[in-house]
Amino acid sequence: MKKYLDIDSWNRKELYLHFKTLSDPTFAITANVDVTKAYNFASKRNESFFTIYLHTCLKALNSIENFKYRIEEDKIAIYDTIHASATILREDKTFGFSFIEFDEDLKVFNANFLEEKNRILNSENLFPPKYSLGCIHCSAIPWVHFIGHKEPVSGNKNDGVPQLAFGKIKKEEKQIMMPVAINVNHALVDGYHIGQFFENFQTELDKLT
Repeated sequence: MKKYLDIDSWNRKELYLHFKTLSDPTFAITANVDVTKAYNFASKRNESFFTIYLHTCLKALNSIENFKYRIEEDKIAIYDTIHASATILREDKTFGFSFIEFDEDLKVFNANFLEEKNRILNSENLFPPKYSLGCIHCSAIPWVHFIGHKEPVSGNKNDGVPQLAFGKIKKEEKQIMMPVAINVNHALVDGYHIGQFFENFQTELDKLT
């Protein structure tokens, strides 16, 4: 489900029109988040650490309207809910794109994840049978604790789907830190909104006990 933004009355109209003129209007930020509680939460329950931090990430993104904006022709759509199109690795080290439907309930979200994981592990398809622009594109890169990251780009400067990458965890004294990279279209999202995302993401991670 989606609705459309009234661009003419939008307080970012001039910013939107400016960044749409650029050949590459995207920008990216990489920052560490404290995943200590999420890691311990997953370990205690013998559950997927990836599923747990992805769920909290989506909760944070869904709390900020700008991350729900997508450019569709000459309009800006506002999606009700943002889901996850995540890469899932197969045993032969190839991967497939998933489409994991978000749900506030972690158990429901985990079931959605397991269904998509099973589909990918038992197929050779790259693309999922279901897709919507109301999602994020994301990948786990658990082999590298990176300090910078660059996403491949489609060449479509109106692409508004945020791209995220999650890196290798690293223990620092009593904390477990994980690098998170996020790439967005500046026509829709500013640094302020990314700051909100990281703040809300950390808040959701810290709620886990």
